Amino acid sequence: MKPILIFSCLLCISIFMGSCNQKSTMNTNPLLEDFNTVHETPPFDKIQTSHYLPAFKNAIEKAKADINKIVNSKEEPTFENTILALEYAGNQLNDVSSIFFNINSAETNEEIQAIAREVSPMLTEYSNDIVLNETLFGKVKAVYDSRKNINLNEEQTKLLEDSYKGFERKGALLKGEDKERYRAITSELSKLTLQFGENVLAETNEFKLHITDEAQLSGLPDAIKSAAAEVAKSEDKEGWIFTLQFPSYVPFMKYADNRDLRKQMYMAFSTRANHGNKHDNKEIITKIVNLRLEKAKLLGYENHAQFVLEERMAKTPEKVNGFLDDLFARSMKFAKNEVAEVAAYAKKHGLNDELQRWDFSYYSEKVKAEKFDFTEEMTKPYFQLEEVIDGVFGLANTLYGISFKENKDIPVYHEEVKAYEVLDENGEYLSVLYLDFHPRSGKRGGAWMTNYREQYVKDGKNVRPFVSLVCNFSRPTEDTPSLLTHNEVTTFLHEFGHGLHGMLANTTYKSQSGTNVYRDFVELPSQILENWGTEKEWLKLVGKHYKTGEAIPDELVDKILASANFQSGYLSVRQLSFGMNDMAWHSINNPFEGSVTDFEDAAMAKTELFPEVEGTSFSTAFSHIFAGGYAAGYYGYKWAEVLDADAFKVFKQNGIFDKATANSFRVNILSQGGTKHPMDLYVAFRGQEPTPDALLERSGLVKNSVQ
Repeated sequence: MKPILIFSCLLCISIFMGSCNQKSTMNTNPLLEDFNTVHETPPFDKIQTSHYLPAFKNAIEKAKADINKIVNSKEEPTFENTILALEYAGNQLNDVSSIFFNINSAETNEEIQAIAREVSPMLTEYSNDIVLNETLFGKVKAVYDSRKNINLNEEQTKLLEDSYKGFERKGALLKGEDKERYRAITSELSKLTLQFGENVLAETNEFKLHITDEAQLSGLPDAIKSAAAEVAKSEDKEGWIFTLQFPSYVPFMKYADNRDLRKQMYMAFSTRANHGNKHDNKEIITKIVNLRLEKAKLLGYENHAQFVLEERMAKTPEKVNGFLDDLFARSMKFAKNEVAEVAAYAKKHGLNDELQRWDFSYYSEKVKAEKFDFTEEMTKPYFQLEEVIDGVFGLANTLYGISFKENKDIPVYHEEVKAYEVLDENGEYLSVLYLDFHPRSGKRGGAWMTNYREQYVKDGKNVRPFVSLVCNFSRPTEDTPSLLTHNEVTTFLHEFGHGLHGMLANTTYKSQSGTNVYRDFVELPSQILENWGTEKEWLKLVGKHYKTGEAIPDELVDKILASANFQSGYLSVRQLSFGMNDMAWHSINNPFEGSVTDFEDAAMAKTELFPEVEGTSFSTAFSHIFAGGYAAGYYGYKWAEVLDADAFKVFKQNGIFDKATANSFRVNILSQGGTKHPMDLYVAFRGQEPTPDALLERSGLVKNSVQ
């Protein structure tokens, strides 16, 4: 997933307070000097936490001067002196904010979090000072109103339209008290969304299952036990420690024979930020959804979903809900059969209780092993992280002709991070790529792609991007390198697809570059790359045994492919339930006053396949929609699955390594960013609009598959 830095030149701008002595740091603040590094990358080796506050303050003053120059100009507003000037305003501020907020996600601490809490509402205030400036909006509107009389190319026209709509959708048409209320709402939301994410991270880090009796490890693979022992050792404790980080939590739930411990882990994970303590997110959720609703109504919309979806491929809440309901109807019968199959297996093998959520992964893995003679753990010896990196790089080289060269002279923000120069087929520099793979206490969970700088063209120079991929894969132990499951290989491919969208960007304007596209389109480049993870030709190239170097056996590859659709119905319903939860929260037309858990239960009721578990809540840790950029947008993952399955059919027809097909995808989609409507880009590549047929076929969700 890509974290959102919306209007980073406007929202990530304001810092006027802080305990740092500005004079003592200003002359030596690396954030305020030219970056004399390879490709002008961020000088992470010189940046200290104390530099951020004075850097923000100084960069704000420069950005304010840029804006004031536009506002105070006596010249007639033109595309160049208004729209372009706004596009380029606050470049240094962009750099400071991108560095800071990315570090807050990948390598945070209490001091950085405190700065973020202080900065965010001020940044929002500064953004509001721009978009709510009537004189400035008047200039933007004057250029917009004259657009038919000025000679603009396609990118310029899109930038003008986006600029005008950006002001309009951020309150520029509001007056008096409504304008002031809008300021207050956006300021409060900036605080609440930050706090939500901090609470989830804190609750994730606080829980640790410490085991000293080896008998309680029954069923766990040696590699998982070894990793848990390393965690315990790092904390000067005997035995084994399991955490709520995915590389620890997921395999524990799959393999641990001890049902009570599985329940303990499940309850810890599923009650995060729902304990009535200082990290509880229920009140924050209520405030967020009500403030989003109030903001939408101020802007003339019935609810937040209607506001958001106006700028999405789906267009309306009705279209999204219809899309989710249609896929649900096609998936639920399969899901019920799959859960029933696991329940029958569990009963046959000694479970004298109703199948519970903490049982499902455990018994599912056993059903999978019995049906396909296959488990995910069987793949790990063949997917050493370093070999997978080489394999993914090799795939990018085959498709797009690009190559990757590690450069240890590029500063990094943590010793585990590696930096690469990305070169085009002709050897021309394209991008810097940072790779950060392992869990840390200062890193939020999950996986994501982000930018430290986005691509754009100015004064004839094509300024190339700095792209970062951040994951949470198992770290190496004393005697074993980092080994990935096939599922983790797929995750890497997903994020690398986002990375290609950034690295291969080739647009004029930063605000249209790379992943600056509709939220329900941004997952196409990421999800289409996942398809190579289920192609035998590529798996045979990347899979090598970490000890012997032996290629992954055909038999194992065949098992991976044969099991690819295992529980596809259940997984589809699970993903759809998340989208339904999101749409329910953001489709309310009146302020919410009830129980968060009751509302969630009602929103997801028809997707439920297990008994209710008292005390759990999905919403209180749903960072995608309450701390990220997916509010009224989580459906986009399934929406993009339709796109990627349909688009990959072209590769299947022409060959999965066909350079001409890859070049078409690069030229028509990856390089274009948000310069055109997503459907226009898609049709330019595919030759037609997508249908869900390819997705249903790929997932095995067709009627004659149900017995």
